Amino acid sequence: MSIRSTLPAALIALAVFVAAPAHADPCVDIAKQLAGQIDGLKVNFSAANITYLTHPAAKELSLGCRGKDYSIELYAKTDRKMKPEFFNLVGSATALIFTVPKDDAVTGTSRCLKRMGILRGNTITMRYRRLNLECTRNKTDASITVRRGNNE
Repeated sequence: MSIRSTLPAALIALAVFVAAPAHADPCVDIAKQLAGQIDGLKVNFSAANITYLTHPAAKELSLGCRGKDYSIELYAKTDRKMKPEFFNLVGSATALIFTVPKDDAVTGTSRCLKRMGILRGNTITMRYRRLNLECTRNKTDASITVRRGNNE
């Protein structure tokens, strides 16, 4: 084979790879939108379909995409004695991620978080506006996981 016969094939292959669009991770795109719309929220890093976020009102904050049983998931953790800023953060993020009205998102997430106690226990699982909410607490921390199932 001569250089003249392989050169056009190499140029065509190079053109195909250069022209192919880059596919971004949808979790990272959603996280960037959240960071742009919620004050104080920053995107940390992504690993294994989870994008880790930071915010002054939360100890831990992450956004997960495409798990076995869910299409998207928001996880937030704070001190056991929750502050109003945490309720606002979780409600705002839930509204933006799952495209529900902010009032409904704040109502559902705060209802789940406030139900934990002596009478109902330390783990609450509920469904609100097609969202699966799971709130847990221990001696020092409280957390909420908001999910939407794969089939919804």
